[in-house]
Amino acid sequence: MNFWQSALLVLGVLWALQSVGTYLQMRHYRRVLGDITTRWADGYVGVGVAKANFGRGVIAILVVGADERVREALVMEGRSVFAKFVSLPELAGVPAAELRAGARASSANRTAAFRQALEQIDRLRAGDEEAPASARMAGPTPAVA
Repeated sequence: MNFWQSALLVLGVLWALQSVGTYLQMRHYRRVLGDITTRWADGYVGVGVAKANFGRGVIAILVVGADERVREALVMEGRSVFAKFVSLPELAGVPAAELRAGARASSANRTAAFRQALEQIDRLRAGDEEAPASARMAGPTPAVA
């Protein structure tokens, strides 16, 4: 086997490993989102994504109640497919306006992801006033962080 064949083989193996890792991460995302929607029968779920070119990407999942307070917040930060969601219990009970202002975020990417999740919640709240709770508790499938 010459150099180019070996290089292509290694590249193919690395690509296959990345594909498997991405599949596992997306399965983890769907499981976490499913758990949240069963745990919170009312309120709104928003998902925000902040991609980074060289830093750590962030995916944020926020649950906001009718009182405009955060019920649950989860973030996934990282540069690889090994990143997992981490709960942020310190944000429970915080007014959504504080997250919009960036007062509670530890990084610019977290602020951007929180704002995007809150914008999604605002759109759901404005457009789905008559929708059942199960329809309000949905989020998109974002790209991998």
